[in-house]
Amino acid sequence: MTKAFDVAVIGAGPGGYVAAIRAAQLGLNTVCIDEFKSEDGKASLGGTCLNVGCIPSKALLESSENYERALHKFGEHGIRVKDVSLDVAAMLARKDKIVQQFTSGIGLLFKKNKVTSMHGHGRLTGGGESYQIEVSNGGTSETVSAKHVVIATGSVPRQIPGLAVDNVRVCDNTGALSLKEVPGRLGVIGAGVIGLEMGSVWKRLGSEVTILEALPVFLGAADEGVSKEAWRIFTKSVGLDIKLGCKIGAVKAGKKSVSVQYEHEGTATVAEFDRLVVAVGRVPNTRGLGLETVGVKADARGFVEVDERNRTVAPNIYAIGDVVRGPMLAHKSSEEGVAVAETIAGQHGHVNLEHIPWVIYTAPEIAWVGRTEQQLKADGVAYRSGQFPFIVSGRARALGETAGFVKMLADERTDRILGVHILGPFASELISEAVVAMEFGATAEDIARIVHAHPSLSEALHEAALGVDKRFLSL
Repeated sequence: MTKAFDVAVIGAGPGGYVAAIRAAQLGLNTVCIDEFKSEDGKASLGGTCLNVGCIPSKALLESSENYERALHKFGEHGIRVKDVSLDVAAMLARKDKIVQQFTSGIGLLFKKNKVTSMHGHGRLTGGGESYQIEVSNGGTSETVSAKHVVIATGSVPRQIPGLAVDNVRVCDNTGALSLKEVPGRLGVIGAGVIGLEMGSVWKRLGSEVTILEALPVFLGAADEGVSKEAWRIFTKSVGLDIKLGCKIGAVKAGKKSVSVQYEHEGTATVAEFDRLVVAVGRVPNTRGLGLETVGVKADARGFVEVDERNRTVAPNIYAIGDVVRGPMLAHKSSEEGVAVAETIAGQHGHVNLEHIPWVIYTAPEIAWVGRTEQQLKADGVAYRSGQFPFIVSGRARALGETAGFVKMLADERTDRILGVHILGPFASELISEAVVAMEFGATAEDIARIVHAHPSLSEALHEAALGVDKRFLSL
């Protein structure tokens, strides 16, 4: 007998599991179908983000930063540390424990909210008043039906044609999080978010890191001022060897090393690495879902076509997160999941894609929301800017983290904030004030008039707002 539900969510990543929980909270009988398995072959909820993405990478970033502080920064504070050593196994075990706590926690949330969880690959097989979904797990399968379907299957690493990823010598983001020892020479193809974060981790732990980027510009999506200063910090202070405009040739993995042929600035080079991380972006995970069976359209790149409320052309089928337009960010996926669940329940779910914060968890961190200076110039928008360096911040000096700045861009006529860009300590936390301000249509003057605690890093945002009107108080 086919089990019938009001809502079926395919995918249990940060978009899918949140959509399922919210739908259940709104009184809808909900099932969440997911096929992810951990390295030990067991079902594990949470998708890429919790299992092999956001959460484990941040755990390793924190561990590596602590190791670097113990080696090079504690002495400034009068803290003498002798015989600092690195236990990679313990570091990975801590990371794995954090992942397990979060993934098992989703199962508990499903039980609490009465969400039915099914493990297996979900594939749409038919429509009508309800949609039929075949759930395959190994050699067995069963079919469920649902009046509403939410596609939340996320994304997978983009592959380089002809380059096989074995997660031994040649790794994707999964393998980069599980290296059993610090490679002497680490090669990274791609200077995007994953490449910079993973390169930073292993550089701090002792690797000689070379990053090969195909594009001729560094961090092209970021504000040019931020990317220029980040380039200086990452190549000079951090010590990453980043080469732009590289054309990758043959890659050969041996028993002990990986050779990479590439062309850079007209010169052909062969580099030898102990490990190679391929981080050339991600693509939507939409194959094998049976979309064509129910008339759901995907574009040439595999993205599901949706309207502003995440509705596909098929009645009562929605798509969210990495499989649709917009940034591939976990928090964007989650908010779309909430919005879709509320729409299904007859409410008015909404996500403003213009105010999604971006974060790169390097050291220093990079975060921004809204438009960049180059975008405003290209569109002919008249604006004013205020920029405040962290080296003038009392709290940043106390932390010993003075690199970077806060930049605020505001409309020249209305003073409404158009973009905020941060390079510096805890940028991932500071950006939230800017998101709230922009979502409520705040002006630079509004932020300038708000009392910020002293001493705090948030004062840098306050000073940047003052700087829009050229009335700094600390510069």
